[in-house]
Amino acid sequence: MHTVQVRTRTFAQNPLLMIQMPGIRVNENLHIVLWLVKDLAWLMEYRITGLVMVPPTIAMAFFIAWQCRTDRRELVHAIAVILWILANSTWMLCDFFYDARGHGIVQALFIAGLVLLEGYYLVMLPLELRRRRDMGATKA
Repeated sequence: MHTVQVRTRTFAQNPLLMIQMPGIRVNENLHIVLWLVKDLAWLMEYRITGLVMVPPTIAMAFFIAWQCRTDRRELVHAIAVILWILANSTWMLCDFFYDARGHGIVQALFIAGLVLLEGYYLVMLPLELRRRRDMGATKA
């Protein structure tokens, strides 16, 4: 009697079907390129190019934040970058289409990013460090 062993693979185990997501660093570098093109369009007053560059630049910032979702420190910084690029893009659009009005919205977005980082460094990080120190003390 001859038995044949069949090895099955799930979708995720099949290397031909696996989708490799680029690393965060690669996406951050692409985000910088998108941002620079957007800001260069702003500087050169290429309104259409600047307008076209806003969605991919913001989308990449959100994607990077999504990739960082398991690391609180990285996520907080990624959200601050989202607020920064939203402020930067809003500022550009206000300059292009609204005679530079709307700076109050821009200021609110910048301040929100700073408040988020301030909350992280003054509240969340010290609590995290204290919790780690206390856990280390109880294990010793």
